[in-house]
Formats: sequence, structure tokens, C-alpha cells
Amino acid sequence: MNAIARGHKIGLVTAIFAGFALLGANPALAQAPSGPIAPKPGQPIQRPPQGTPQKPPDQSIRVRVNLVNTPVVVRDARGELVLDLLENNFRVFDNGVQQKLEGFDMGGGPLSVVIVMETSSRIQALFPALRRTGVLFTETVMGESGDAAVIGYDDQVNHLQDFTTDHDAIEKSITNLNQGTSGTRLYDALSSAVKMLENRSESRRRVIITVAEAIDSGSEEKLGQVLRDAQLANITIYSVGLSTTAAEMRGEQKSGAPPPATPPGVFGRPPIPGTPQTPTTEEQRSGSVDVMALAVWVIQHVEASVKERPLEVATAATGGSYRSTVKDASIEKAIDEIGGELHAQYTLSYRPTGTEPSGYHEIRVRVVDRQALTVRSRPGYYLSSPGA
Repeated sequence: MNAIARGHKIGLVTAIFAGFALLGANPALAQAPSGPIAPKPGQPIQRPPQGTPQKPPDQSIRVRVNLVNTPVVVRDARGELVLDLLENNFRVFDNGVQQKLEGFDMGGGPLSVVIVMETSSRIQALFPALRRTGVLFTETVMGESGDAAVIGYDDQVNHLQDFTTDHDAIEKSITNLNQGTSGTRLYDALSSAVKMLENRSESRRRVIITVAEAIDSGSEEKLGQVLRDAQLANITIYSVGLSTTAAEMRGEQKSGAPPPATPPGVFGRPPIPGTPQTPTTEEQRSGSVDVMALAVWVIQHVEASVKERPLEVATAATGGSYRSTVKDASIEKAIDEIGGELHAQYTLSYRPTGTEPSGYHEIRVRVVDRQALTVRSRPGYYLSSPGA
């Protein structure tokens, strides 16, 4: 073999060994497939664009604006629910900018409900009444398409029943409520309920119903943060207030207190049009408390402590309602009214446009082409700044 041929052969062998060395040094290259990657079933084959240079990846931060759902309750001058409105009767404004509705529904969406029951020894006298409410939750609130879970709380939060469509299971968990300690970790219980509902399908209406005193002690969570999370998850909170305790209502009149002008449960003047008449609404009329303004402030100042009327604040912030109870029968009536309202609720959905992506967003809902109607919806929601 002449020198030139031997030179070519040596060069070829050297190149082959160099190639193996390169593969050994780079496992990624050694394991690379020899042909095109087969697409997964149901996915189209990805092909590079022809005739255009490949652009570098976009490094800008994009804020994904989720769908905002706001439940709306409309009542006439007599306080009766209005059930015959159409989509074109509603106008929704986000921070003053009118929004285009992407969804409209009236009482038809399936419900996912977390029932939050106080089990503190503070309400010992009310346990027989509470244990009878199970069938009301299943028949008037859940309905045929709803599911529910049950949480009990005292000085700890207990998950008594996970989400189920089984009415018997829900009723049994409420019938078997056990009295606990004197603790009242209300905010922790609400936070737990919010986390449970965050994982439910967005196609379901998410609701929390609390049956409790308006008292919190020992919670690690702040009410403002709980309500901010509830707003972002499109959760509505309703409350059956046990803040007028059995001892107070059934015991002797406190010394030094003026005698009531009317018997318990009887009001001395007509109600505010479109508003259920309760001891709380009457107290608000006599005083200067603006619960809605307080609710907005709490959302904007999540680290602040809330000591006054936390259940009313929670319902106002999320578009629900608070019903104070004075007798055992009024607990059942309150749950029945909440169930009726949930199945007569309008749900309006939109994606915010034309407003700042972060900060507090005020929601305003108006009804046009109809007169003398009262509209109730949640006041807004809070979006944190990107990276906050």
C-alpha cells in the first residue's frame, strides 16, 4: 500500500475514534434519537416555519387575566327576587370601565358548597337545632346537581366530610356534630374552606355557608387575606349568624340594659326595600357602620385585625348575605332563604380589559330598562403586582 493510501486510512480511523470520544464526553449527544421524534397520540406534528428566521424567546412578563365571575341578586321594591332579567339588562364595570360579558346564567350552574359549622362549647344550647339542619342543606342548597363538604371548628379545624353528592353522608355528618372546646378559630376554618373550593372545577359555583358566632380567637390566618383569596377564586360566602347566643337570648335581661320596645324578632319599623330585615340590618340603620366600606378596606389591608362583625364583612366582600338568628326556627329559615337565593342568582362572567392589571378592582353592576330594582354583587377583588 502506498504512502498516500496509508495516510487516508489512518486519518479515517482517527476521525472515528474522535467521534466516539465526543459522544462519550456528552451523554446528551450519545442518547439523541437518530430520527424525528414521533408525536404523541392526538397531537399534530410540529414543523419549523418555512421562509422566516426563528425569533428569540420573548422575555417580557405577561399577566394572565382570569375569568371574573360575579354573582348578582336582584330584588324589587317589595324585596322579592327578580327572575326574568336577560343578559342585555346588565351592565358590568371594572374600575369604571364597562366590560364585555363572556358568560351569563341564572341559577343553573351546579354548586360546590363548603358548610362551616361552629362546634364550640360556647353554643352548647344550640346543638340540637344545628343537628337538624342537614336535610335543609341537602334539599334547599345542594339540589340535585350540587356537591358539598362539611368543616367543624372550635380550637382546631376538623374536616368532617369531603366533597360528595351523597345527601345521606352530608346529613349524617351534621347530625353527628360533636361539641368541642370553647375555642373559635373562625378565620382558619374559612381559610380551609377556601382552599378546598379552589380545587373545584371553574364550571361550578363556589359557595361557603357558615353557621357560627361572629367571634374568632386563636386563628393563624388574617380575615383580609382569606377574603382576598376567596374573591380571586370566585367564592361567595353566606353566613347564618349565631352571634346572639342562646344564653343571651334565653337568659334574663342584663341589668342596666333598656327594655326592648318590641318583642324578640319583631321590628318596630318597615325594612329597607330589597333587604331582608334582621337585627343586624336594624342595628346598622341606627348606627353609622358601613359594612361594605369596611369590607373593601379589609381586602386592601390584609394584615389588619378585624374585631367588629367579621361574618358581615366576609359576606359583603364576596357578594353573599348575613342572616342573624334569634330562635331555633330562624336558623332553619335562614338556611332555607340562602338556598332559595342561590338558585335565583344571576352569574355574570368577564375578562377585565382596559384597567390596571394589579391593585384593587371595583366591580359595579347595573340593571337597565327596569325601574326600582336593588342590585347586590360583590364589591370587587384585589390583584397583587407581578412577582409580589
